[in-house]
Amino acid sequence: MMMLTCAGLMLFLAGAAGETPAATVQADGSPVRLDRATILTAADGPPVLLYSATNLTDDQLDEFTVMAFVFSAEGKLKARQVAPARRTLDAHSTKYSTLVLDGSPIEAGDSIVIGVNQAQRVKSDVWWRADLQAAAEAVVRGKKR
Repeated sequence: MMMLTCAGLMLFLAGAAGETPAATVQADGSPVRLDRATILTAADGPPVLLYSATNLTDDQLDEFTVMAFVFSAEGKLKARQVAPARRTLDAHSTKYSTLVLDGSPIEAGDSIVIGVNQAQRVKSDVWWRADLQAAAEAVVRGKKR
């Protein structure tokens, strides 16, 4: 049901939207890889970030969180936004999800960088965590060259 809702939302937004790619970063040892990150901007309302998440491990993940960084055209960090936890990602599977970028206004020259900043395996109290800000800043610096 959730997949159908996301698919319907994406079709609606794509019809009245502009699409812009978002950059992804991945910390060493991350159990999840993000791909196909696209920002969909509708005529009214905040941008929506559509991405795929792939579990790189042999274990089912109970939950993981995605962090988005918004940088100005000059490369200065404007905002960080964490998506609510994403639930249940089977071993070696991929699923799509979205993040509404409503944490701060996004302007035409801004850059968006996303990555997974924490994850937890099923039946574990231990969280894998990473600080992604330096990697996100490096991506933006690389784009300005």
